[in-house]
Amino acid sequence: MDKRFTLEAISNLLHAERGEVTKGSIEYQGDAIAELNPAALVKRGVIQVMEGRHCFEHLTIEENLLTGAYTRKSAKETAEDLEMVYNYFPRLKERRKSQAGYTSGGEQQMLAIARALARDIKVLLLDEPYEGLAPVIVDEIEKTLRVIKEQGMTTVIVEQNAVRALELADRAVILDTGGIVFDGLASEVLENEELRAEYLAI
Repeated sequence: MDKRFTLEAISNLLHAERGEVTKGSIEYQGDAIAELNPAALVKRGVIQVMEGRHCFEHLTIEENLLTGAYTRKSAKETAEDLEMVYNYFPRLKERRKSQAGYTSGGEQQMLAIARALARDIKVLLLDEPYEGLAPVIVDEIEKTLRVIKEQGMTTVIVEQNAVRALELADRAVILDTGGIVFDGLASEVLENEELRAEYLAI
């Protein structure tokens, strides 16, 4: 299964073309969510950051962040969210009045993640967050991901830079031709020569 489809299935952007769930259920926080539309899932705090950044290029960085905070119910909560994401990404605060389309690829990736965080979020789904970025930008994004991890937020990362993602992750799942070939501790993958050779090319 394509990794993009996996995340889209989790966030309910992709539904089964045929058939139905006949055994068990798909649940989040004790509630069945298979029939929820994506917007309803977002309101429950499950947010996906798509591959390719997808910023609103004609809006400023701050205006982009405000679109992410649309589920907030008060100006106070919105202001607190903005301050939080600016603390995560000081570079965005410096450029908050800049039009997003004229910022660098790294800044746009930071913006895409920050926009997701600018709301009441509980699960963050990241599709290729490091793709095409300079190492210094990857370091900056990873620093934020470590902070939110320490704060207890669940993050699901699909990433070609597998070693970097595994060094950050607690658990790892390796998919091959639509099936799970490994599900366990991320450290086990890094320490297993066979898995490293077969799936990490190291």
